[in-house]
Amino acid sequence: MSFLVGAASGALVAGGVYYGFSAMITTRTQHHQADLHRLSERLVNAAADIPAPVPASQRIPDRTFVTALQSQWNSQIETVFRGARQLDRSIIEWGRKTLYGGDASRTKPE
Repeated sequence: MSFLVGAASGALVAGGVYYGFSAMITTRTQHHQADLHRLSERLVNAAADIPAPVPASQRIPDRTFVTALQSQWNSQIETVFRGARQLDRSIIEWGRKTLYGGDASRTKPE
């Protein structure tokens, strides 16, 4: 009979421990759900109170003079480089004519 009493008391203790953990998990889950709900409401309501930042297109200052100056500078630099490239080609053409004679555009004799 002591075997039955020991098994029954063990089952009773195990059931109590299970019930205790289950109740603790349930109450903590409910508390977490309530906390998350309050936080989400605060987040949604706070978003309406915070003003939106100014768009990037409005934050860029009007710099038409600087833009025109940069465009003109780039155009002049491009002209200089194109002139240097053309001068280089002319020098190469002159060297070919001087070294090989005749039409320098032909690289192979016929």
